[in-house]
Amino acid sequence: MFRNIINFFSNRLYPRLTAIIATIGIVGLITCLSLSFILAKLCREVWEKESFRFDKNILLSIHSFSSPTLDGIMLTITRLGDPEIVVVIVAIFLGWLVWKRYFQEAKIFILACLGAFILNTQMKLVFGRIRPELWTRLIKETSYSFPSGHALGSLVLYGIIAYLLSQHYPRWEKLFYCLAVILIGIIGFSRLYLGVHWPTDIIAGYVTGFLWLVICIVMVKLQKIPAGSDKLF
Repeated sequence: MFRNIINFFSNRLYPRLTAIIATIGIVGLITCLSLSFILAKLCREVWEKESFRFDKNILLSIHSFSSPTLDGIMLTITRLGDPEIVVVIVAIFLGWLVWKRYFQEAKIFILACLGAFILNTQMKLVFGRIRPELWTRLIKETSYSFPSGHALGSLVLYGIIAYLLSQHYPRWEKLFYCLAVILIGIIGFSRLYLGVHWPTDIIAGYVTGFLWLVICIVMVKLQKIPAGSDKLF
């Protein structure tokens, strides 16, 4: 039996682990492990109803710069992560993938979006964190706070779009990633400015989204391994 376990690891698991490490690299693997530790730490503290002192201080500092002009700008920016806008963007990009006959990438894209949605909704229900109420908010949110769905969803959506576009148009790779980073960053900041999330909600959303995005990108890359090789997907 012990020999069978060794053979299973050598012939089945080891090649898969090797493929994953080769895909994301040692630095990427260490980064993912570090972020997983941070996420686990945040989840434990939120689960135990512990408060983070810097959460309140950061929100109040941001709110001190509020103005009617910034209010309008942030309300517009935050809509880029609202479900009704996200659904339209997903439909347009998915239609483009199908039109270009990138069917494998279309499947991964659907999986990435569905996975982000499930992670967000289930984590909110599990942790049940109440949203901040430090001032009269400009928008009404009824769901729980942890993690930020806008942070998680925007990182996965705009991140996977930037990655897939860069694979087909490598000349514009830097532009795609720069635009994605800017969009993801300002959407997360808008949630803080509007007072609908604690900073740790945003951090948890970004970390969860990043880890899920890495998994989806690994799946895309492993799909490109030549047929007949021992691969994970």
